[in-house]
Amino acid sequence: MFLGYVGLLLFMVGDGVESGFIAPFMADHGAGDEIHASYVITAYGVAVMLASWLSGALSELWGPRRVMWIGLAIWLVFDVLFLAVAVPSENYPLMLITYGIRGFGYPMFAFGFLVWITAVAPVARLGAAVGWFYFAFTGGLPTLGSLVASFTNPALGHYGTLWLSVGILAAGGLLCVLGVRERTGFTRLAPEGVKPVQSLVSSVSIAWKNPRVGVGMIVRIINTAPEFGMLVFFPTIFADQIGFGEGRWLLLVSVIYGTNIFFNLIFGVASDRIGWQRTIFWFGAIGCAISILLLYFVPTSLGADYYWVALLVGALYGATLAGFVPISALLPSLAPENKGGAMALLNLGAGAAAFVGPAIVSLFLGPAGAAGVVIIFAALYIVAAVLTRFLKLPEATRKAIDEDVSLQDVTAVRP
Repeated sequence: MFLGYVGLLLFMVGDGVESGFIAPFMADHGAGDEIHASYVITAYGVAVMLASWLSGALSELWGPRRVMWIGLAIWLVFDVLFLAVAVPSENYPLMLITYGIRGFGYPMFAFGFLVWITAVAPVARLGAAVGWFYFAFTGGLPTLGSLVASFTNPALGHYGTLWLSVGILAAGGLLCVLGVRERTGFTRLAPEGVKPVQSLVSSVSIAWKNPRVGVGMIVRIINTAPEFGMLVFFPTIFADQIGFGEGRWLLLVSVIYGTNIFFNLIFGVASDRIGWQRTIFWFGAIGCAISILLLYFVPTSLGADYYWVALLVGALYGATLAGFVPISALLPSLAPENKGGAMALLNLGAGAAAFVGPAIVSLFLGPAGAAGVVIIFAALYIVAAVLTRFLKLPEATRKAIDEDVSLQDVTAVRP
């Protein structure tokens, strides 16, 4: 799977190049202001949410590799339309449509690969396997993507940088789908008798048939909703209001997620030893509730002269955000008899975060202000901590961990 991880990293670099400036860029090229730009990003988030769910359900039916091909094609086609037609004409409706549909692309690609990983990795080392996934995922979006933008924006401008991202993403996507030769992902994962409608219904009904999976999906939404939300309005606050400027804001983003990618590995490996649930509760939920408050209130209180302090609290948020990594191992392990449905809900939660975060900003930035939105994000992390207490592994999964087999084999070892 090595080339898959490398290809995913490049793919997410291409996707993440825009993360530090896309909202103000759209405001200046057709959206008009940040509020209207947030509507575009929210539409994108809805598409991401739907595609994330479909990536799990369709991977069961068609195989992860085919789903990844579809996601790569959607991203490339609609991003080219966005850049070549919508942006030059400053056509806001067309911007809304093309950028929104593009949102179907990256979840089908990235989370299709995550389904592939969870299908073949031994359960006892699943935390480490998904840790490597998020090392590549967040290594690109937005860590190295923002770092690339910090160098290319002065030379190519925002528009030129966005075109460069298309090439980077295409190279990574092709390396991933053509380079991975592990055969499990080439074929459907569901039993032969399972029909498309049955699979899709099962991927939703598991939320009430196995309530722990539904609770886990909510925790997964809370995991990254603040991350997506803060990227909508933090660029203006940190670059303009505090006075860091775009370059130092992009460097701060790189520090946040550069720290995050290494702690993805650390918490991924450590969680296999100290427990997935314990890692999520203390390091993820409680840690993020504290660190996101520090990330906003410390720099806004101290001002531009204390940039180094902003880097420290940014690194702390990146580290604690990685505490949620084991959720991708925990959730499918809660339902070994329907791991495809659990993965579909896991991916739905990941995609819903891209909608929920910007939606919270759209609803509350005006009446509550930036500080109010950040406090809402911190409160959500406390909710995630409470919910995590309900996520206890079934006996079948514990037996699979003892026997060092994969989720594909869990049903064979159920008592």
